[in-house]
Amino acid sequence: METALYLPVKRFLEQLGFTVKGEIGGCDLVGLSAGDPPVVVIGELKLAFNLELILQAVDRAPAGDEIWIAAKMSARGKGRESDARYRNLCRRLGFGMLGVTERGQVEVLVKPPTAAPRREPKTRSRLVAEHQRRQGDPVLGGSTRAPIMTAYRQQALACASALAAGPRAVRELRERCPDAGKILLHNVYGWFERAERGIYGLTAAGHAALKRWPQAPIGDAAHEASLP
Repeated sequence: METALYLPVKRFLEQLGFTVKGEIGGCDLVGLSAGDPPVVVIGELKLAFNLELILQAVDRAPAGDEIWIAAKMSARGKGRESDARYRNLCRRLGFGMLGVTERGQVEVLVKPPTAAPRREPKTRSRLVAEHQRRQGDPVLGGSTRAPIMTAYRQQALACASALAAGPRAVRELRERCPDAGKILLHNVYGWFERAERGIYGLTAAGHAALKRWPQAPIGDAAHEASLP
């Protein structure tokens, strides 16, 4: 699974000073530096170096300052990582190239150039905002079969947890969930129902969501931030 590559690549980028989170805005991973504005690193993962990996990186490139592709090193060393043409293509496109060994070690095959120009600032801004709003790093990069735990879903779950014991007023939820009003009104996941003006309760789907993604008790912020 591509998710097996995520933690080694995450650790590698963290050693370079980036805060890394998986599955942000369709990217397998996004890393931010501590600066203001931050340097945005985007990574794409595949089990093998192939054309599809290059094409994914091309799609992501306008939103990032550094783009890395990463794949598993072939057992006999005869994969694309050994093909000079593939490495030269990465250099021409301005992509870094990482190989992950069976033991989870990361080898730098091609270094990306520094300070690549940003051509889609709006897309970049959305990635940065989602990265900064998301609590913890709840999704392994490369995940494709499970719902992505976005910052919006995290806030919706916080609202659901607060309503688990019974209907409450929107104003009571805003301290824990600043966007409670919009989340309850739009009800994207079908978890909430209006009991009366300004007061909402939880549907059966909402209770099911809390069983799937258990939440910490209100006030336990440190534990809550670590939940998926």
